[in-house]
Amino acid sequence: MQAEVTSTIDTRVLMAGAEAASAAAQVLAAGGLVAFPTETVYGLGADAGNGVAVARLFAAKGRPSFNPLIAHVPDLDAARRLGGFDETATRLAEAFWPGPLTLVVAKATGCPVAELATAGLDTIALRVPDHPVAGAILAAFGKPVVAPSANRSGHVSPTTAQHVLADLAGRVDLIIDGGPAPLGVESTIIGCVGQPVLLRPGALPRETIERVLGEPLAETSVATTADETEAPIAPGQLASHYAPRARLRLQTQDMRSGEALLAFGPSFIDASAAAACLNLSLRGDLVEAAANLFSYLRALDAAGASTIAVMPVPGEGLGEAINDRLRRAAAPRVLP
Repeated sequence: MQAEVTSTIDTRVLMAGAEAASAAAQVLAAGGLVAFPTETVYGLGADAGNGVAVARLFAAKGRPSFNPLIAHVPDLDAARRLGGFDETATRLAEAFWPGPLTLVVAKATGCPVAELATAGLDTIALRVPDHPVAGAILAAFGKPVVAPSANRSGHVSPTTAQHVLADLAGRVDLIIDGGPAPLGVESTIIGCVGQPVLLRPGALPRETIERVLGEPLAETSVATTADETEAPIAPGQLASHYAPRARLRLQTQDMRSGEALLAFGPSFIDASAAAACLNLSLRGDLVEAAANLFSYLRALDAAGASTIAVMPVPGEGLGEAINDRLRRAAAPRVLP
């Protein structure tokens, strides 16, 4: 099986400037990972539309769980191509973008952002960063960039290029040094699907947002949930996740009549009786499997089978997160 993170990547560090922005765009276009400063913290960027690149990003951060990522764009017009903006979302975007505010809105029809980046949800988290280096990279690349904090999972968020290098050397392709991040705290996240709700406190104070809205923000739990089948709809927030309508039968070694099959690896069970069959990765590559996970679940669900049989997926590396999401999707639930 292909290694998910190696120590052989030659991580380059470039000082911010026009040449660095061009180099960053080239790395992103090739499916690589670029760390760069925003006004909040340094972000670890990947092409939002490249599922394999997004899977590499999760792997680089270590012990990944497939939580939704924030897609960074240069302006509101670019954001509108990815998500639906109602009156509330528009008012907040016009008041605070560019800036340390992330808005969670409904995904637009045909949204090009990879399913893995949105954790298979019908919503998308969007931000227009207020930093010249981030803006130059987004302009040079010309497409949305997902960029969670550029650190190993569980470590302190990075506010300098040196912090990123200490955490991710050998795991990312390029670090753009634009000096210390001015704010040093992650963006505030507001859900704008229905009543506006505070999903994560951050660099933009609640009171400032409420003054623009003219009403208090609703609140939701940002720490834990009693329902272990739940997963975040945005970074830092827990709520109901996408799951197929079909029941999932995990760790399957055989097929039953009428089932659809989600396979993994080169040697898979006889699928001649399957209603439909998709292989997460014929090569047994967990990065490829992660990139395909949510879109393949949707496709098999659309095939109409009442049950999707899922072959075993190894539990190491990205396999841990793949199995976590499969277990959540298979958990008992009440469907509308």
